[in-house]
Amino acid sequence: MSSGRAQRRGGPAGRVARVVGLAVVLVALVAGCARFPDASDATWRDKPEIGAERAPQPQSPAPSEPQAPSAPGGAPPSGPCVDPDPQVVATCLAPVSAVVTLPGGQAALVAERTTGRILRVAPQTAPQVVATVAVDAAGDGGLTGLVLSPSYDEDQLLYAYATTPSGNAVLRIAPGDTPKPVLAGIPRGASDNRGTVGVEPNGTLLVATGDAGTPDPGPTSLAGKLLRIDPFGRPAPGNPDPASPIVGSGLHSPGDACADPSSNTTWVTDRTGTRDVLLAVRPGAPVGTAAAAAPAWTWPDRPGVAGCAAGGGTLLVGLSDAKGLFVLNPTAEGRFVGAPQTVLQNTYGRISGADLASDGFVWFGTVNKDGGAPGATDDRVVRIKPPSGGGSGPE
Repeated sequence: MSSGRAQRRGGPAGRVARVVGLAVVLVALVAGCARFPDASDATWRDKPEIGAERAPQPQSPAPSEPQAPSAPGGAPPSGPCVDPDPQVVATCLAPVSAVVTLPGGQAALVAERTTGRILRVAPQTAPQVVATVAVDAAGDGGLTGLVLSPSYDEDQLLYAYATTPSGNAVLRIAPGDTPKPVLAGIPRGASDNRGTVGVEPNGTLLVATGDAGTPDPGPTSLAGKLLRIDPFGRPAPGNPDPASPIVGSGLHSPGDACADPSSNTTWVTDRTGTRDVLLAVRPGAPVGTAAAAAPAWTWPDRPGVAGCAAGGGTLLVGLSDAKGLFVLNPTAEGRFVGAPQTVLQNTYGRISGADLASDGFVWFGTVNKDGGAPGATDDRVVRIKPPSGGGSGPE
């Protein structure tokens, strides 16, 4: 397996979803405080080191944006932004940094890193702009994280992580309103500005910040940290220091935070510079330091971990440099079983943000315009129906 060569160290896991596999093109998918898991007692035979208001009102797309893939009289669609792959939902986008599915699983919101646009996408429908964040995309920044509010059904709020002209921040986006910072003052640098925001199984916002190019930002800096905050940006109840949102440190360039309520775990992906890692964070556990704790999984070959999606005993990690999806099968205790594999390799190119919809579909975006070899319809959002069956394999 060229992109997922790793050895596991095991570890203790938004939304409960149906067991996942990956579509026609997938082959045999066999399938408060932070703590990072202890090492597993299992052994990999073939792995090296493991070390409120109204709902959002979409705007009509500009004439240059891709149009819905349909034509009068049922004629086959045509045009430069029409992809022949029926699993492709949206085309001709800027690099897609994050994907979050909406309730019901029939549509998703996607973030464009370099433009700051948040788009609603759905099959056979033209992308619709629901919000735009003013971003500065230099230094791996821009709009890099997106999540639905813990009470989205009632308030229709979104939370985003972005590099703005004034620095890195967590933003709250209300329907029809200008994005407002709820947590600002996150250091910005010439590199490694990427960060993300997720919702833990208990409804707390978990923020992972890049170190802004500074290997040791210091214990009180918000750079390179895991943060727990409430919906207003205040330190979450149960943090070790009630006056601070910091609950963990040692991050470098995090890609995503995805929760799995079935194991009460939030998975965080990070590119440390020397290896890519997967961290497991559980509410109420002792504070851990990402740099010192044993990650749940490591990739010494650095395949470019990005977005992740978890649920039903399956964990998917988008790989941008290795151009595929890495599939793991964690147990409720956070260990991994079965043989991990990389799927969809070189099928859609550089895969980034990912999510698992409530109806069992897997959605993900691409970033081929970010250092890749973009095709005629890149960048794209893809929605894949997993096959029935599968499983996590024996212990």
